[in-house]
Amino acid sequence: MSWRRLRTLLLREVRATLRDPFMLLVLVAVPLVTLVLFGFVLATDVKHMTLGVHDASGTAASRRVVAELAADGTFDPRPFATRAALEHALVGGTISAALVIPPDFDRDLDAGRVPQVQVIYDGGEATLAGNAEAFLRGLVARTGANLSPAAAAPPGSVEVVTRALFNPRLEGKPFMVAGTFGFVLSFLTTLITAVSIVNERLTGTFDQLQVTPATSLEIFLGKILPLGAVFAFDVVLMMLVAGFVLGVWPQGSGVFFAVVSSGYVFFSLALGLIFSATSATAAEAVQKTVLFSIPLIQLSGFAFPTRNMPFFFRYLAELFPATHYIRVSRAIYMRAAGPMALGWELGVLALSGVIFVGLALRTIGART
Repeated sequence: MSWRRLRTLLLREVRATLRDPFMLLVLVAVPLVTLVLFGFVLATDVKHMTLGVHDASGTAASRRVVAELAADGTFDPRPFATRAALEHALVGGTISAALVIPPDFDRDLDAGRVPQVQVIYDGGEATLAGNAEAFLRGLVARTGANLSPAAAAPPGSVEVVTRALFNPRLEGKPFMVAGTFGFVLSFLTTLITAVSIVNERLTGTFDQLQVTPATSLEIFLGKILPLGAVFAFDVVLMMLVAGFVLGVWPQGSGVFFAVVSSGYVFFSLALGLIFSATSATAAEAVQKTVLFSIPLIQLSGFAFPTRNMPFFFRYLAELFPATHYIRVSRAIYMRAAGPMALGWELGVLALSGVIFVGLALRTIGART
């Protein structure tokens, strides 16, 4: 081996890397951004989690319990006038944990009896639900110790009765299966479209297509619809495999889920077309798709619920269509939600689709 030739080759590769600013961005920025996002976002502790509270007692003792829950920043209590409103918020996904204080809470304390409070949580978010239950048990017990009179039963003997909605055994498979649809249909569809169209541009076939009488819309639909049909079939196939192999079936309408997923596939393919139009090579298209997938994994709620993220990242996640699709997927799979309950999320997805399709059509038109 010649060290001189090796040094020449090393210098050549270093110069080639330094001349490519996009590659430098990938090499330097991606590890740093990944570290920061994982450190801030994918945390298992509970901080400023919205806690629905129905205080049927309305006494000084019950108000103190609620105040103690908010004191250390673990929970942000949100009052509900009725239990029905509280459970409606849980079903709708507005909150993922709730506390119900019975009307005889204060009387039981004064009489030395063991009062009961009920904790209800969304079992669909298994990790977050388990941590929230543990925190609530500890905080309520500590507050109960301060409230119990001297002659009462053992200090802190406030009994916490728990009830999990949608996933009573806190299984992790339904949460991950429903989220995997979002990851696959966002990452793979974008990657396949970007790479295939870039390769057609490099061979000249896409440019030949653009000089034909076909309009931008016709070219767009001709490229998107065949791939969309394949991925729509993949959605149905994934549902069957998840059901028969993993035992995870959608609690809601499978047809509704397939329709929503097919629409989301269409929009993701449009995003892939935009990536391809702004890439000179297939490798650059892959790099852009990978860069897109990093915040997708970390901020969309695929790996961890967005409601436990810090304020800035929680609202940044709202900009990603994948965030809303994953919410829809989990709501159908785990809460049996229908179109009326998911109106906001479906509306955001529709708006995102209009924007992506418009940009894709404009990109094709600009190159004709």
